[in-house]
Amino acid sequence: MDDSIHVTGARLHNLKNVSLSLPKNKLVVLTGLSGSGKSTLAFDTLHREGQRQYMESLGMVTGFVSKPAVDSITGLSPSISVDQHHTNRSPRSTVGTVTEVFTYLRLLWSRIGVRPCPSCGERVPPAHSSASPYDEDAEPGTTPCPHCGTAVPEPVMGTFSFNKPAGACPECTGLGEVIRADVRQLVDEERSVADGAVVSWHPKATERNLVLLRAAAEHYGLAFSANTPIRQLAPLTRTLLLHGVESPEFRTHFPDTEPPATVSAGRFEGVATALMRRYAERIDDVGYREKTERLMLKEPCRACAGTRLRAESRAVTVRGLGIVEAARLPLTELAAWLAGLREQVTPDEWLFVEPVVADLTERVRRLVDVGVGYLTLDQPTPSLSAGETQRLRLAALLGSGLTGVLYVLDEPTIGLHPSDTARLIDVLRRLRDLGNTVLVIEHDLDVLRAADHVVDIGPGAGRDGGRVVAEGTPEEVAATEGSVTGAYLSGRLPAPASKGRGDAVRALVVRGAREHNLKDITVRIPLGRLVTLTGPSGSGKSTLLLDIVDRAARRHFYRAGDVPGANDGIDGWEHLGKVVTIDQEPISRVPRSNAATYSEAFTPIREAFAARSGGRLTAGHFSFNVPGGRCERCEGAGVLTVHMHFLPAVEVRCPACQGRRFRGEVLSVRYEGYDIAEVLEATVEEALDVFAEVPAVATRLRRMADVGLGYLPLGQPATTMSGGEAQRIKLAKELGRRATARTLYLLDEPTTGLHAADTARLLDVLQRLVDAGHSVVTIEHNEDVVRASDWLIDLGPEGGAGGGQLVWEGTP
Repeated sequence: MDDSIHVTGARLHNLKNVSLSLPKNKLVVLTGLSGSGKSTLAFDTLHREGQRQYMESLGMVTGFVSKPAVDSITGLSPSISVDQHHTNRSPRSTVGTVTEVFTYLRLLWSRIGVRPCPSCGERVPPAHSSASPYDEDAEPGTTPCPHCGTAVPEPVMGTFSFNKPAGACPECTGLGEVIRADVRQLVDEERSVADGAVVSWHPKATERNLVLLRAAAEHYGLAFSANTPIRQLAPLTRTLLLHGVESPEFRTHFPDTEPPATVSAGRFEGVATALMRRYAERIDDVGYREKTERLMLKEPCRACAGTRLRAESRAVTVRGLGIVEAARLPLTELAAWLAGLREQVTPDEWLFVEPVVADLTERVRRLVDVGVGYLTLDQPTPSLSAGETQRLRLAALLGSGLTGVLYVLDEPTIGLHPSDTARLIDVLRRLRDLGNTVLVIEHDLDVLRAADHVVDIGPGAGRDGGRVVAEGTPEEVAATEGSVTGAYLSGRLPAPASKGRGDAVRALVVRGAREHNLKDITVRIPLGRLVTLTGPSGSGKSTLLLDIVDRAARRHFYRAGDVPGANDGIDGWEHLGKVVTIDQEPISRVPRSNAATYSEAFTPIREAFAARSGGRLTAGHFSFNVPGGRCERCEGAGVLTVHMHFLPAVEVRCPACQGRRFRGEVLSVRYEGYDIAEVLEATVEEALDVFAEVPAVATRLRRMADVGLGYLPLGQPATTMSGGEAQRIKLAKELGRRATARTLYLLDEPTTGLHAADTARLLDVLQRLVDAGHSVVTIEHNEDVVRASDWLIDLGPEGGAGGGQLVWEGTP
């Protein structure tokens, strides 16, 4: 039996006719510069062909899964991928729901939960009824209170679900937060309505709405002057302007007065109410929703204090602990609580819950093993990093017991502190020892050294990559001349060093930070320096930088954004002109957005093509977003979505344009040998050569190359970019803006997905910002960035409840 996977003649994307053999049932690491072809080989070739062959063996139609450009692949197993794009964006999704740990907790609480009697308030013990607690929608029975005889509803699983009416808080419907319009962004308090105080009203709309406002004010006997600044309006008149005549905020003052019968008679909707109505009507329009959410504030629901559950559900306890408190425990503490449960329950209760507790304990243990023991069950999944999402899936795979599978993983160490890497390596080895082949794309040198077999793809990125530079054991790769990875593994290439700027006189001082797990700490951030926040995952770094400093900066400089996390104040804003936060949020959730459009390089590219058409076509003809030059069959997408009934929808290449997005007339125009579709397929580095003589394009592309994105195809959809790529595109765009004032840049793990050589390039960009007088503060685990920093702020000593303290600050 062959113990290897043999790939012959792989030439998809930038792969240069690659042939290699990968040992089965081993931990194999693919490495190389960002954009060298690792993902193309692992995901687009091996994983896709593994899926296609498996589906074909089941007799399923595989016409919609195209065979990758490869001569042959033999010895392939069914494959499972764990990539960076599986984050559930639903606000109802939490760590507890995606891992099913909260499901088991709900079962535990429904079996042995003690609830208070609604009449006398005494505790009612569990009934241990024969009814199935597994039925989510079961109608709860009743138990007589042993103290006063009142019939008390028995808890069932649905009682503790914030996604079911039986358990969800009626005020926020189980979301835990309510959204409202941010009044500060809707109206200018210093101006009057006639002077354009309502930001969204153009002059005609202002005239029209003034008539309605006057009629409404007259209907209710209120004084209203169109020339009075908003801040000087009477409270009731202000409420009328913002919320309208039918809002609860206004009607509570006029309970006996019927609103005007018609709009013209004064049925005025209100500025904030109109925004919320339009938002609800167009909730499925992703572009509109994103734009509108910038004008809104999210606040914890007052009825449930952000817990998502109704009061009756929160009152049920197991050994004195409510299910909300259990969901707020870090997983490491939840594991300890579960371990002590047997001693705290009666023998009869243990009979009921022993299988549940055993399952719960095993699931929590696997999550702790993959390095996310600091997470809590109530943390929303949209707030998780790509690495955390991937490690949650890894924990699920550990429990599956499958053997003979090819697992393909994409940088599972993302966002992981070096102290946790050893545990992750142990998890990967356990997957391998179950009889699986584990193929990992990774840049982390500790993971490379732990691998059974390493393949270095390169030597460069984009068209300069796509070849096997070195392969073998980590020691053999380290000894290979010409391998950049080998040079870093062996120490032939030194790590970047600090410029030694040290402390600074001017600083931003955060006093008494106590949001989430921060322990009332005061932190001093030197300005005009490269400062790095370090510490274990979950130690409070993101809370300090993003929930407190970033939000406070938005309030200070732009009068916008959410309320900052709990603190006693921040000193030092007078030393700064503005703050720019570059996080890992996607640049857009719309597939039509890409590197070329976001960087604003596509407009001058289209203009260059229009000039080459000899006046036949305009720049608009070279846009895939508007009719004119695009293929109308696919509306410029290049693909058609085919709905597969019970299976997920799949995208197939448009038969009219063959995936090229444009009409033939548009594609006939060439610039330096490229048509517009080929430009979108080109990488940033390749397009730099093509448009070297077009300054408006070249300068934008050069900035993207400088931050390590030279390998990125211009037309790659924004929805397929990693968090690190999205962050570096934002940084490149920000670098293009003329910085007149001293700027504070806040970054969240910008080296995500970068090879050590690319990290050195990114560090060069950050050092140039500091040399220009700006300040850079980054959250980072990458040891090269830590060494190159001027100042370190270390939080910890652990994650979750064991973190939140200032462990150390000073030079590297």
